[in-house]
Amino acid sequence: MVQDFSKRLDCLGTETAFLVSKDANEFASKGNKIYPFHLGDINITTPKNIIEKSEFAMKDGKTGYVPSEGIPALRDALAEKLGDERNINLTRDNIIVQPGGKPVILKFIHSLMDPGDQVLYPNPGYPIYESQIEYNGGIARPYTYNLSNSGFSIDKKQLENSISSKTKILVYNNYQNPMGSESSEEEMNWIADFAIKNNLWVLSDEAYFNIQYSGTPKSIISIPGMFERTVILFTFSKTYAMTGWRLGAAVGPKPLMKYFSKLSVNDESCTNHFIQYGGIEALQGNQNGVDNILTKLKKRRDLLSKKLKQINGINLYVPNSTFYLFPEITDIYDKMGAKSYEDFRRKTLLNTGVAFCTREHFGRVDDNESRKFIRFAYSGINCDQIDEGIDKLSKFWTQL
Repeated sequence: MVQDFSKRLDCLGTETAFLVSKDANEFASKGNKIYPFHLGDINITTPKNIIEKSEFAMKDGKTGYVPSEGIPALRDALAEKLGDERNINLTRDNIIVQPGGKPVILKFIHSLMDPGDQVLYPNPGYPIYESQIEYNGGIARPYTYNLSNSGFSIDKKQLENSISSKTKILVYNNYQNPMGSESSEEEMNWIADFAIKNNLWVLSDEAYFNIQYSGTPKSIISIPGMFERTVILFTFSKTYAMTGWRLGAAVGPKPLMKYFSKLSVNDESCTNHFIQYGGIEALQGNQNGVDNILTKLKKRRDLLSKKLKQINGINLYVPNSTFYLFPEITDIYDKMGAKSYEDFRRKTLLNTGVAFCTREHFGRVDDNESRKFIRFAYSGINCDQIDEGIDKLSKFWTQL
């Protein structure tokens, strides 16, 4: 059998939360109870009106090919909704519908990055950034965050020191996975100035833009000088509990969007026809179901953060966005005598059934990092499970 595989496959990473799922599933198969804090899926059903609209479209014959850009009605709805929320004028020519948010990352890189170009990306951050940069021959340069009493903030000095003549792209994820961090107005303006000064393209990952428990979200694209150099990653997955529907969009300058459309033709041909009508309903229809999703998530966040703060050795900042908590557990890690993040995670899983991701699942860990962090996702776990699971976790960690 021929096994001469492409060498660049060695550069391809994965969404490492799924690796934690494998361990959790194996543990559960032996009759153990699992408390799933590891995967950022949502165990809340998509609002009924969205389901019904897609079902009607399917029965109405909306089951064939459509333009690679997406159906005009959805592109118009996205332009209106996203333009209003981000205080910028958009038309359908700025919108290319995608089968989820993740394809926007790959098409952005394919459109703008040549092998050898340098890309600045957040670390800790969504692991697919790093994976796709290196798989496609780019130089992945991470930038990191500082933690204070007011939360996580971008290490500006480190980011400035990362610039070189090869730097072409900045990946910016406000309302951030895994930390839930939210840029202050000052930080967002600084990032915009940094991008303009260094003539960088920006991928603004806004998957969690509407997962806000108070206040009004803001996009970097609304800052003067940013629209012509920025592509927004938009997805229906989080806000509308549509993770399995695979519906999203790229939002950016018209000349660049033409290449996104061309890449879509070469890749998936088009996004699923009938679910695009569900997308229109999500944007323009009754919002009671969407409001209910946010209410449930906030209740889970408040319960989880309250219980974690009661555990000695936890240092926790509670963010106003996303559905993640990223507590520091350095003291507990040291008390356990853990040999590695994986050792810490697996020992905790096997003794409590509590499954979570660690800092290590969100980009390479720098040798100088001494503080230890883990991530709890509360989007796929109910309050009674949170209550029971964290009680078991607290008991185990307290007895160390």
